[in-house]
Amino acid sequence: MSPNSPDRKSGSPKRSPPPVLPKRPRPLSLPDQALKHVIMKMQLQNHLNSLSPSTASPSPHSEPDLSSAFNSLTLDPPAPDSTSLLSDNLLLRIFSKLPISHYLPNSLVCKRWLYLHGRLVNSVKLFDWGFLDSGRVFARFPNLDDVDIVHACIRSPRNSGILVTRKALTVHIDSLFSPNGFIEESDVLKNSVVDHGLRLIAQSYPNLRRIAVIGASENGLVRIAEECQILQELELHCCGDLALKGISGCRNLQIVKLIGSVDGFYRAVISDIGLTILAQGCRRLVKLELCGCEGSYDGIKAIGQCCQMLEELTLSDHRMDGGWLAALPFCGNLKTLMLQSCKSIDSSPGPDEHLGSCPTIEELLLRRCQVRDQHAVRSLFMVCEAVRDIVLQDCWGLVDEVFAFASICRRVKLVALEGCSLLTTGGLESVLLCWKELQRLRVVSCNNVTDSEITPALATLFSVLKELTWRPNSKALLSASLAEAGVGMKGGRFFKRLKP
Repeated sequence: MSPNSPDRKSGSPKRSPPPVLPKRPRPLSLPDQALKHVIMKMQLQNHLNSLSPSTASPSPHSEPDLSSAFNSLTLDPPAPDSTSLLSDNLLLRIFSKLPISHYLPNSLVCKRWLYLHGRLVNSVKLFDWGFLDSGRVFARFPNLDDVDIVHACIRSPRNSGILVTRKALTVHIDSLFSPNGFIEESDVLKNSVVDHGLRLIAQSYPNLRRIAVIGASENGLVRIAEECQILQELELHCCGDLALKGISGCRNLQIVKLIGSVDGFYRAVISDIGLTILAQGCRRLVKLELCGCEGSYDGIKAIGQCCQMLEELTLSDHRMDGGWLAALPFCGNLKTLMLQSCKSIDSSPGPDEHLGSCPTIEELLLRRCQVRDQHAVRSLFMVCEAVRDIVLQDCWGLVDEVFAFASICRRVKLVALEGCSLLTTGGLESVLLCWKELQRLRVVSCNNVTDSEITPALATLFSVLKELTWRPNSKALLSASLAEAGVGMKGGRFFKRLKP
C-alpha cells in the first residue's frame, strides 16, 4: 500500500509524518530587531535620497534595484574616539580616580588604555618566570615599587586543583606525593637564575620599596641593595646565614620577614650568625618577623642592641635554643611581641633574676601556641610585666594554673581570649579581679566558661568595663537562640500529634 493510498476504514489518505526541520537560530530580542530595522531603513532612505533623480524614481512597472544600496550599508558604523583628543597625563589623572577593581576591565578597551593602566599599577605578584626573564613585565608595568616573585621561582602545575598552604606560602601540587615534601629541591629555581632576575629588577625599578623572593643568594641581594636605595620592606624565603650579607647595604630597611624553614616545603638554616649580620647591617628596623628560624640568646641580643628602633617582633614556629627570653630586655623600644604556632615558648628560660623586663612593651599576642610549660609561661609574663594588651587565641594547654601567671602583669587594660577551651570561669575571675585598670574584655569560644558561674564580683566588674564581648560558649548561645525562637517547642508539639 502506498503511503498516500486512502484508508479503508476512514477513507482518508494516510499522511506521512512531517520531516524534521533543523532548528532555527535563536532570533534577536524584540528591542534589538526593532532598533536594527529602524537604522537600516533610515540609512536606506538617506542613500536613496542621495541618488540621481533618474535612478531614484524608477518606472512604475519596474522594481528598484536595492542590492547596491544594501551593500553600501553598515549597521554599526565606527564611532569617533573622543579619548584620542586627550593627552596621556590627562587620561592617567582620570584613571587614577577610578577604583582599582576597574583597572583590568578598562585595560581591555584598546592598546593605549592597556599601556596607560600599566603605568598606574604599583604592586605585582608574578606566577610566571618567563614574564620576568623576557622583560615583558618591565614594559607592561614600568612604575612598580612592590614585586613578589616567590611563586614564579617555584615550578608547580598551575592547572592543578590541589592547593596547599603552609605559613606564608601557598603552592599548587600534583597528586604524586614525595617523601621529601611537597616541594623538592629541583622545583625551586637555582640561585644563579634567581640572582639574574633580581639584577633585572634592580636595573628597571630603582624606586623599589618592597620585594619578596625565594632562594636568592648574596650576589642577587647585593645588587638589590646597590640599585634600590629606598627599599623599605624585604621578605626572604629559604635563605641561609650567608645570604643575609647581601642586605647589609640596605640602610633604609624597616620591615624584614625571614622564612628559614617550612615543614614539608623547604629547609634553610638561619642561626645567630645570620641574625647578627642582619642586625649590624639594618639598624633602622622597625618590624622583624622570624619564621622557622634558629637562634638563641646571642642573636636576639644583637638585634636588640643594634636595632634600637625595633618596635614589633614576631616569632613564628621558632626553633630557638633555651634562654632567648632573657635577651628581650635589650630591645629597649619593643612595643609588640607576637608568638605564632610555637611548639614551645622557651625550653630553658633560666632563673628569674636573669630575666629582666621590657619597660616599653604594650602588646603580647599568643596564637596557636603550646603553653603547657608553666615555667616558660611564667617567665614570659615576667619579661612582659608592663604589657597592657594580652591576646590569647587557640593556645593549647591554657588551664587555670597557667593563666594565673598573667596576674604578674598589673597594668593590663585589654584582654582577649578566644578558643581557650580548658579555662574555667573560676580561673578567669581570679585573674580579672587582680587587674584594677582593666577596661576591655573579649571572651569567645571558651566552652568551660559559663554564665551560671558568674559571681556578683565578676558581674560588678563587667558593669564598669568600657567594652565587653561575651560569647564564651557557642553551644549555649545556639541553644538560647533556638529557645527564644520556640523551635524546640514547636517540634515537640508536632511530634506529639503524630503519636497514636
